[in-house]
Amino acid sequence: MKQLLRTMMAAVWRWFVPERPSFYDRGLLALTFSLMGIGLMMVASASIKEGPGGDMFYFTKRHLIFLFVCLGIGVGTLYLPLERWREWSGRLLVGALGLLFAVLAVGRTVNGAKRWIGFGFFNIQPAELAKLALIVFIASYLVRRSDEVRGNIAGFVKPLAVVFLLAIMLLAQPDLGSVVVLFVCTFGLLFIGGAKLVQFIAIIVAGLSALAGLIIYEPYRLRRVTSFLDPWADPFGSGYQLTQSLMAFGRGGFFGQGLGNSVQKLSYLPEAHTDFVFAILGEELGYFGVLVVLFLQLLLAMKALHIGRTALLRSKFFEGYMACGIGIWFSFQTVVNVGAAAGMLPTKGLTLPLVSYGGSSLIAITMAVAILLRIDFERRLDTSHVIQREAA
Repeated sequence: MKQLLRTMMAAVWRWFVPERPSFYDRGLLALTFSLMGIGLMMVASASIKEGPGGDMFYFTKRHLIFLFVCLGIGVGTLYLPLERWREWSGRLLVGALGLLFAVLAVGRTVNGAKRWIGFGFFNIQPAELAKLALIVFIASYLVRRSDEVRGNIAGFVKPLAVVFLLAIMLLAQPDLGSVVVLFVCTFGLLFIGGAKLVQFIAIIVAGLSALAGLIIYEPYRLRRVTSFLDPWADPFGSGYQLTQSLMAFGRGGFFGQGLGNSVQKLSYLPEAHTDFVFAILGEELGYFGVLVVLFLQLLLAMKALHIGRTALLRSKFFEGYMACGIGIWFSFQTVVNVGAAAGMLPTKGLTLPLVSYGGSSLIAITMAVAILLRIDFERRLDTSHVIQREAA
């Protein structure tokens, strides 16, 4: 038994720390596949009573198909040079705007929200692709207009005008959660790009005022906030989803009820396999399972930020900004999803990266991970060429 454990530990060590230099980040791949595996497992468990026509594994089979599609798209993205992303940044943003406009024109309405474009078996949610397109565009903008961003207010406001245009399209769906993600990613990248602190203070005050206005203007948003503050005041109305989620965490304890043994997923917690899959994970795998998933998400975000920092130190500014933007996106969306499920934040309808059910989210995040791998690959390739020249 001891020999078997030693062999397994040695194999894991060789995977993360190979004897010979590797041209891709094995740790990043391991994190991605681990979260995808946990996501497939939890979607299968959480959606077992949700399938139409009596098919208990309807959503599981769809999720598995999405994962295979994501792997194919990820491989294709990995072969795309980073210079192409920089050249196409403007076109990608225009394409994202076009898709958001198409949603309003011909999109499908689900639960009162018009966020999807139907293509038979598959529904595209352009908001997810818009997040990646905006990060690429802002990274390119910071490289092209770095002096302007640091020097005057106009360079700071221009990218915010783009975000404002995207926000108008998203709020018409409505999708306030994606709007908040876009603003946070943009603010984070502008801060890394060297914008002045006083500009951030002014824009943040204005942004919080606008957010408060949007919440007060729409009754359903106001109900979400009030139910978040006191969900037990109306446990069978506006606070129903949150109270059921909190019950799931409470039943989970430290080690959980066991995989597949959730009670809340049995028609008590709505949309258990999408926005609230983390609550089912907490009920079935307990506090221990929650910590494992949060730790993996933390490592994923830290990997992205580390790749971005390394690129910036090597004066690869476009690559560095893009990786840092992806890291901010992953970390903030995780915080919002987990915070909403645990009652610490109002519900925003954002997925848990690589875990929640949703084809568009999986595709966008897989593409982002592939971009991170490509950034790291090109850095390792440049280092290898330098070593070879020095050796010659």
